[in-house]
Amino acid sequence: MTAPDNDELLAKVHLVGIGGAGMSGIARILLARGREVSGSDARDSRTVLALRAQGAQVALGHRAENLDQLDGDPTAIVVSTAIRPDNPELLEAQRRGVAVLRRAEALAALMADHRVACVAGTHGKTSTTSMLTVALQHCRLDPSFAIGGDLNDSGANAHHGEGGVFVAEADESDGSFLVFAPSVAVVTNVEPDHLDHHGSAEAYTAVFDEFVRRIEPGGVLIADADDPGAARIAELGESEGLRVRRYGREVTGDGDARIVGYRPEHGAGIATVELQGAEARRVDVQVSVPGEHMAANAVAALLAGLELGASLEGLLDGLAAFGGVRRRFEFKGAAGGVQVFDDYAHHPTEVEAQLRAARPVAADGRLVVVFQPHLFSRTAAFAGEFAKALGLADEVVVLDVYGAREDPQPGVTGALIADAVPAAAERVHYEPSLTAAAPLVAGLVRPGDLVLTMGAGDVTMLGPEILEELERDGAAAEAAE
Repeated sequence: MTAPDNDELLAKVHLVGIGGAGMSGIARILLARGREVSGSDARDSRTVLALRAQGAQVALGHRAENLDQLDGDPTAIVVSTAIRPDNPELLEAQRRGVAVLRRAEALAALMADHRVACVAGTHGKTSTTSMLTVALQHCRLDPSFAIGGDLNDSGANAHHGEGGVFVAEADESDGSFLVFAPSVAVVTNVEPDHLDHHGSAEAYTAVFDEFVRRIEPGGVLIADADDPGAARIAELGESEGLRVRRYGREVTGDGDARIVGYRPEHGAGIATVELQGAEARRVDVQVSVPGEHMAANAVAALLAGLELGASLEGLLDGLAAFGGVRRRFEFKGAAGGVQVFDDYAHHPTEVEAQLRAARPVAADGRLVVVFQPHLFSRTAAFAGEFAKALGLADEVVVLDVYGAREDPQPGVTGALIADAVPAAAERVHYEPSLTAAAPLVAGLVRPGDLVLTMGAGDVTMLGPEILEELERDGAAAEAAE
């Protein structure tokens, strides 16, 4: 019996946790290609409502009968790493003999017959993938794409394009990105993370070695030479016979992009870059989001876009027009003279980079960070590093751990981080109650301050709540006068 081709396999697909960032993107592309789609999620959301409007059948809660929303059995069921082995829909699919695909396997099937560009790395992959996508769209190449965050311009995290190119964020957290075989691969950086799955720093970095070996013959690896982990990956790629293009402060080789300067400008940034080789010239790469790390991501996207056949001028214009990604230094509003932003940073290096980027935006005001640790395993492994990074802020509020898929670990709470922030004294506050956080922050800030809510969990809900508290306090002060 022969295995079904991709059209047969993805004819009628059920997605468990369809409202998630990665799963909803797959659903959007399947629907755009005319496939039948059903799914389930724990709760309603704007994403679930949008998928229903596109034609998906979505049930709330996880039950075996959710597989019966379409006419006949699904041809495949798609699950993410967040879905536990005892999920009733997964068990029912196995009982019926329905093909079970990991999220990355479904995405790889959607990539068939496309030229594939994958962006991998411990940090920055969502932003870099988004920048590349928007730049290619600006060049009218209409790429298909799947990203781990919603583009601010379109509000979407995925799209079925007609341009023959597929741009995807390659998630290393469970090693599943090894199912991809890109012709253009970007590695932004490599630092130990997701040790709950990989077990050790060595095992984590080893999956990037295998990812590089998955690049198609004749393909190209684009790597950040300023990051030791990515620089090692670049050397490995060359030893394997790959063509490698590097970007960073010190590079000078053929095809490289040397960053010779960076300046913040009105909450954004401009990197001056010297392109080497066939495109040799000096250009300014303008990015609408602050931070030199974001400018470096834009340079990576520029090199990838050139490899995909886009024009230099079109890519530069597209990068300048990039409107950002939801939860990547996303402006939530201002009240009482206080600006409020939200960011997804959940690793010490990301926290440090984003706080440094936020500092010039705060100008003469104080930088107030509200940080929610993500995963008990990550908190236990990196508490000291998180505390050091958070020490860059003027006021720090640490929430309790957002456990996500993990069970609690005795003694592992946000206090591990709060107690270790350098020179903590009265400027660091551990607040285990999410409900109490917004009033606490509103009482700490003063006009001119910048508040940054940060983390991969439900801390994102706090921005609007903080703004409401500030508006309420302002109205009360006016009434008292």
